[in-house]
Amino acid sequence: MAPTPKLCPSFFPFLILLSLFLLFLYSSLLPFATNKVSTSSSSPPTKIIASSSSCNLFKGQWILDPSKPKPFYDESCPFHRNAWNCLRNKRDNMGVINSWRWVPKDCDLERIDPWRFLGLMRNRNVGFVGDSLNENFLVSFLCILRVADAGAKKWKKKGAWKGVYFPKYNVTVAYHRAVLLAKYQWQPKQSVSADQNGLKGINRVDVDVPADEWVSIADFYDILIFNTGHWWGYDKFPKETPLIFYRGGKPISPPLGISDGLKVVLESMVQYIQKAVPSNTLKFWRLQSPRHFYGGDWNQNGSCLFDKPLEAAELDSWFDPSNNGVNKEARQLNKMITEALEGTDIQLLDLTHLSEFRADAHPAIWLGKKDAVSIWGQDCMHWCLPGVPDTWVDILAQLIHKSLETG
Repeated sequence: MAPTPKLCPSFFPFLILLSLFLLFLYSSLLPFATNKVSTSSSSPPTKIIASSSSCNLFKGQWILDPSKPKPFYDESCPFHRNAWNCLRNKRDNMGVINSWRWVPKDCDLERIDPWRFLGLMRNRNVGFVGDSLNENFLVSFLCILRVADAGAKKWKKKGAWKGVYFPKYNVTVAYHRAVLLAKYQWQPKQSVSADQNGLKGINRVDVDVPADEWVSIADFYDILIFNTGHWWGYDKFPKETPLIFYRGGKPISPPLGISDGLKVVLESMVQYIQKAVPSNTLKFWRLQSPRHFYGGDWNQNGSCLFDKPLEAAELDSWFDPSNNGVNKEARQLNKMITEALEGTDIQLLDLTHLSEFRADAHPAIWLGKKDAVSIWGQDCMHWCLPGVPDTWVDILAQLIHKSLETG
């Protein structure tokens, strides 16, 4: 029989020392592991995430941030509109204008990722319907998205005023010009006697009929952004060429003034949208883009030659209707629109407050055409591009992501 092997006597002390060392190492590291788990599971985040129901992207402040990334596009974007191309028109201070960053009060605003956004939107279409401020919005959107698809090309079908097709993702983004949303048409004077009252004719508005430019698009777009408001004023429709409102093909009696006419049109158009646009279409209504005329209206030598945003304490003096200033209509119209949308699935895109600060970011006198200011006055209504509408795009993209990803 082979002898039983014997362990070396020096092995036992080594084994005991090794066991003690491992036990010490385990007991030393255990508190760190326990603390790490406890911290990650119980400590609240420092910011409310954007998808939180308590997040309000529309309230906050502008911070001057020299480290803010440069805009996605410049004056060479092929979808620009000349009067808003402030880089090409050599507008002063463009670098500073685009160094202000919107910081919501209780959450983060993410910069749009054009590649991720178009990937999310693959085989979907986005439509803007309204006046030139929605076109201003659209141009920013198109120029940003183009960086993710160099093959983007102009598109103009289904009554679109302007649009772009992104072939890499099979996405169309377009704008339908319908300044009153309802159908309206010019009707010249019918008799010589009309001259006695200075009446040149009327603009007939059928309050219950959507404008032809967007009436047939309901099934094409997966996301729609509406607006109206800037044309609802006596500067656009003076007493010589007034708005006359019709319902069911007949004049409304007694006749409505512009404000009451807008209220009826809003009610009718909202009802039409709710009825004609599929329920799974994501719908937004952009509230007013504020004007910044100072010292008079657009045709009264109004100006907006400012080099920095307004302070929060200045906003009411500029925009509160009780002050009866030239820029008061934005908040007045917002109230009417908000009331008309109550109880619907149309989301408010309230870009008014954040835009009220930015008196510094309009084309002003840099309009790209000789004598434009002497003919039309300064542009203190539309926005330089790149500029404030790029922030609108960031907000819209974040809301779309939230809506589509959460269902």
